[in-house]
Amino acid sequence: MKLTVVGCSGSFPSADSACSSYLVEADGFRLLLDMGNGALGELQRHCGLYDLDAIFLSHLHADHCIDMLGYFVARYYRHDGGRCEPIPVYGPEGTESRLTTAYADVPSEKSMSEVFDFHTLKPGHFEIGPFAIRTEKVEHPVEAYGIRLEHGGRTLTYSGDTGVCDALHDLAEDADLFLCEASFTHGKEDIPALHLNGREAGSHAARARARSLVLTHIPPWTDGLRNLADAREVFDGPAELARPGAVYEI
Repeated sequence: MKLTVVGCSGSFPSADSACSSYLVEADGFRLLLDMGNGALGELQRHCGLYDLDAIFLSHLHADHCIDMLGYFVARYYRHDGGRCEPIPVYGPEGTESRLTTAYADVPSEKSMSEVFDFHTLKPGHFEIGPFAIRTEKVEHPVEAYGIRLEHGGRTLTYSGDTGVCDALHDLAEDADLFLCEASFTHGKEDIPALHLNGREAGSHAARARARSLVLTHIPPWTDGLRNLADAREVFDGPAELARPGAVYEI
């Protein structure tokens, strides 16, 4: 698998990064994990606008899904006059209505489904293209999912947005790369069931025996280097901060 960080800023874009979006490729198949603020523009640095094969939306907060509105425009009003065939979109219950409401002026209530083939996420196992997928609900104020992808004997886990939870440990168990949010600062914010800090992300990685850790979804007002140092205090494997354009071969 090849993982490319399209955007990794949390809550809102930073001066250097779009919000959460991660491109995973294997066997010529392209799966996008989330499409937050600014991600659609950055995505075009890494693949063609119409080259995605499927999209996974971890939850429906704007910093993880709002650029789907721009992508709707690109697919519905394609410049060559041919509307795109529906692309599979995996998201929490209500994804279609959420995007339709956010767009506010779609041609009809079913216009989104003309270019997006919506699939409702539930905890469990299924396949997307060449990937064996497991999803579990994680701890967040809205319905949110973490995802585990397996291909060719290798494993990538993406936390989405979450507080401390056993489901995240299960998804990350023995993962080759654990892409984990670290929005909060240890000793500063302490809000259960919302986000992780760097130390908590490191603890999850250590408990799950993940082979490497990449911290992501760090808001512009959070010191990423401090979060990384906190993670390294409890996780002794390779650990680093996500950065836009970074590529990982898994």
